[in-house]
Formats: sequence, structure tokens, C-alpha cells
Amino acid sequence: MNLNKEYQVKAHKFIPAGAHTYSRADDGYPTNAPSVLEKGTGAYVWDVDGKKYLDFGMALRAVTVGYDFERISNAAIEQIHKGNGLTRASKVEIDAAETICDLIPWVEMVKFAKNGSTVTSAAIKLARAYTGKKYVARCAQHPFFSYDDWFIGDTIMDSGIPEAYKQLTLQFNYNDIESVEKLFKDYPNEIAAIIMEPATTEEPKDKFLHKVKNLCEKNGTVFILDEMITGFRWHIQGACKYYDIEPDLVTFGKGMANGFSVAALGGKREIMELGGIYHDKERVFLISTTHGAEMCGLGAFIETIKVYKELDVVGQIWKSGKKLCDGMNKIANELGISEYFYTVGVPCSPNYITKDKEGKISLEFRTLFSQEMIKNGVLIPWIALSYVHQDTEIDIALKACRKSLEVYKKALEEGIDKYLVGRSIKPVFRKFN
Repeated sequence: MNLNKEYQVKAHKFIPAGAHTYSRADDGYPTNAPSVLEKGTGAYVWDVDGKKYLDFGMALRAVTVGYDFERISNAAIEQIHKGNGLTRASKVEIDAAETICDLIPWVEMVKFAKNGSTVTSAAIKLARAYTGKKYVARCAQHPFFSYDDWFIGDTIMDSGIPEAYKQLTLQFNYNDIESVEKLFKDYPNEIAAIIMEPATTEEPKDKFLHKVKNLCEKNGTVFILDEMITGFRWHIQGACKYYDIEPDLVTFGKGMANGFSVAALGGKREIMELGGIYHDKERVFLISTTHGAEMCGLGAFIETIKVYKELDVVGQIWKSGKKLCDGMNKIANELGISEYFYTVGVPCSPNYITKDKEGKISLEFRTLFSQEMIKNGVLIPWIALSYVHQDTEIDIALKACRKSLEVYKKALEEGIDKYLVGRSIKPVFRKFN
């Protein structure tokens, strides 16, 4: 038994789903994917058997500069040697708070945490406390906001969530302002918050974000934008800056500390200060976690911002993304399969689309493409660009893409069963395994 298989067995023996994030579990990858990774450097990862892969997963999009980027790692280590977590607020957490408030004008106060679910749920709690209203409306097309009841109870994977919680979350459609207007009409003066991502692969059209904000202002609703993915990728100040929109509350995570566990809730002082101790209003138990302001992560965050500014990280991500997407689309066109495989979305955070012979979106063909890329040394469950994806890495990926799409074309012509090994990947949100 090789080490990959040995550790895969151990993973499922000791960890439900075999990983601490569903997006890292076996069922989201083809059967030839490395089961367990041991290390990452730059844009590359190695599995426990020592096999090297060019990585476009980048720790679920959390690494935007590069694995073990020396300056950032050293900044984290420096804080570890200062104690990493002290009895009262640490100097570095004050410095980190000042850094993000200085960087982003619409963040007047901030609370740090270790993961995105914590800060999005805190935003919902704040909105309810601030408005005194109970309903929350979330964008139906945006796949994930939190593992907490307010969101998970509104998905197909709602086991364990009391029915009462499920009734409190409403849905609207992205770029469909009439669907938002209808919610306010159907639930007058009852909606505490609207929450969505500024963009995914679909960008806002016809001033959609601004129209939603106007509706929120008219109806006394808190306007929340979740920049977990778009933040520090669309622009150093996030997609809010890119689309010229200022939310009431905003959440960040993933790339803000180059893979270190840092998330943030920020926004207007009048809302955020409800979680403080110097006001005469009813107290809100906002975020209070022992490790929420762990010093190593915040040291990494401060240094990450410096690296972003000095190296134009965002500019490089956009440049590499465009080169990769243009190249992949060109290869598909040359092979005559551009109707079945193509990239969509903004260059800094694109997605590849896989369709079957009938032109329908296909997880089987997505699995096949991923399977073939892995055979050619590239791990690409999705496309997450980082600063370290330079010309050399894009060229490697495009060479692998050509070989993989040649197989893809044969599968379209001869049937996928002849080329796909093992089961297809599965979506995270499903009722049963």
C-alpha cells in the first residue's frame, strides 16, 4: 500500500468525510487525484508519496501570493516567537485592525476571526440586532455563506437544522432586481439583511448592486457584501472598489493572509460598535473566540498587504488569468470542442465549463478533464490564480490542457465511459451520499 492510500484510509477512520473541509474530500476529485498532500511551495504541492503537482486549487483559493512565501511566513513566525496569543489584546491585532481600516474606507471597525462562516454569521446577528428584524435574504446563485443554521438550513443539505430556523432565510436572484423588490413587498419592514457576493463568474449588470443598496436604504435593511473570494483578488480593496459600491457590512477571508487562518467582519461604526462595550444600547455578543486574533495570522496579514502593494499581486493575478483562459479557449477552439469546453468569468477568478455531447453541463466531463490534467501533473479542481503563477506555470498548464482536451474530444466522439476511470465527482450540497 502506498502512503497516499494508507493516509486516505486513516483520514476516513479518524475524520468525518476524511477532511475538515468538504471541498477537500475525496468525492470532489477524480479517483486518480492525490489523496493527501504533505507540503506546498510557490505554485506547487507534493503528495505524501513525494509526487509533485502544479496547483490551481491554492488551498481553496486562500493562497493568493504563493505557498510558503518567505516574507509572509517569517512575519507569522516572528509573532509566534512573541507568544502567539496573549492574555489581553496584542499589539499586532491593533496594528492589523488599523491596517485594514486604513486600506478600506468603508471598514470603520473590524472584528477578526479564524474562518469565513464565523464572520458572515456575525454580520447576520449584527443586522438583526441593529434593525430589530428577523428575516435574512441571501442570493440563491451564490453557493456558500456559512456552515451555521441560517444558511445551511436553506440548502438541500439541511439535516440537523430545526424547522424554525429554515423559515427565516429568504432567497433572491442575482442581477434580478425584481426578485429583490418582491421580497420587500412580500415581507414589508421584516428583512434585517441582504447578503450576497459582489460577483462570481457572473458580474453585476445594470447597476444591480447599487439598486439593491438603494432598496436596503429605503427599507431599513443592512446591506452585506461577502468578499470571501473576491476580496484581495478583484482589487486590493476588493470587488467593492472594483464595482464602486460601499456596503454597510463586508466580510473577508481566504486570500487576506495568504493561507493563514484570518477572516474579518468590517463596516460602519454605528453597526459594528453594537458589539462593543462603550455604548448605552443593548449588548450584542458579537465574536468572542480565544484564537480569533491569533498573532501569527495577523502578522501574516499585515505582511501580505505590504507584499500586495510592492509586487502588484492583483495585477499579476489578472495577467496570468487572462493568459491561461485565452490559451485554454484557443486550444478548445483548435480542437473543435469550444462549445463543450470553455472558460467564463473575470480573468482574476475564472471558471471552466464542461459539457457533454448534448451540450448539457456535465460533472462527468469535468471529472474527466480534471483526471487528465492530474495525469499531466496539474491539480486544477477549479482555477485559483496566485502571484506565483507566472509565465512558466501558465505554459505548463496549457501544455497539460492540450493533452487533456485531446482526450476530452475523443470522449465526446466515442463515449465518456471509455476514458473516465472510476466515479464522477459529486456536488457538496446533496441530500444523500
